[in-house]
Amino acid sequence: MLRFLLRRLTYMAVTLAAVSVVVFIVIQLPPGDFLTSYVARYSEQGGSVDTAMLESMRAQYGLGQPWYVQYWRWISNIVFEGDFGQSFDWNRPVSVLLWDRLGMTLLLSFITLVVTWAVSLPIGIYSAVRRYSTLDYLVTFLSFLGLAVPSFLLALVLMFVLSRSFGADVGGFFSAEYINAPWSWGKVADLAAHLYLPVFVLAVHGTASLVRIMRANLLDELNKPYVTTARAAGLPEMTVLLRYPVRVALNPFVSTIGWILPNLVSGTVIVGVVLSLPTAGPLLLGALLTQDMYLAGSFILMLSALTILGSFISDLLLAWLDPRVRHG
Repeated sequence: MLRFLLRRLTYMAVTLAAVSVVVFIVIQLPPGDFLTSYVARYSEQGGSVDTAMLESMRAQYGLGQPWYVQYWRWISNIVFEGDFGQSFDWNRPVSVLLWDRLGMTLLLSFITLVVTWAVSLPIGIYSAVRRYSTLDYLVTFLSFLGLAVPSFLLALVLMFVLSRSFGADVGGFFSAEYINAPWSWGKVADLAAHLYLPVFVLAVHGTASLVRIMRANLLDELNKPYVTTARAAGLPEMTVLLRYPVRVALNPFVSTIGWILPNLVSGTVIVGVVLSLPTAGPLLLGALLTQDMYLAGSFILMLSALTILGSFISDLLLAWLDPRVRHG
């Protein structure tokens, strides 16, 4: 098991290093840079920009240097000093903006992940065991509906219904009086009262997808000879179900963590804009539009790290569920 862990950790480090290079190249692909966008926006407002100031800023941020020089400056500061660079648009350290937004983003994503698994696992099992029942047809219909409806449209509809029909305070994480207030039990309760809507919106698509995956996986296992043998041995039906086919069916189920984590974070981009959530998504969108490369690159690197971390967690769970994985 130790060799398995070391091998996976090595793969993670190499993959993350390669991804960081790709990320920096991608954010350099659009023509121009932040200063080009800044001059264009300033000119549209009827202003003029001092050329000497632009050249000074270009030299200060190293924008005139080759991409590999800029990349090494960026990644070495991250690795050795924990410095993600300076946000051109906000004129603040990227690390400050990153941690301000990433904390609430990860909290929202973690709660959504727990809700998604807690709902989809038992429903997927029941739908497979009681296939073609009324509830199975209902679950199938709702799953396809959850996959088809865009998250931002669901958010808009729920916001309208909750605010118009029930007078609920929707949008954001806190009420006005708690936004800048210090943490207290009242602020935690207010956060909980606002979290249900974004959690529900973000969990719908993932839950619908995982219910279909669990149902399909379990149906493939229920009629296999080892399940028939276990039943013939006189084991209780619930023991047979949970000990054998469910455990095997969980293999593809847990492998989805690799894409669920980054999808939850990136899924907050449009939903965050619609619901006015102070998460990483809207900030990333703004950074991409203004070509704020250090801010955009840091967020994309974090999303990539979440993908790699999710794959690592999937590997660990698969190794625990199936010994063939860790000995393969």
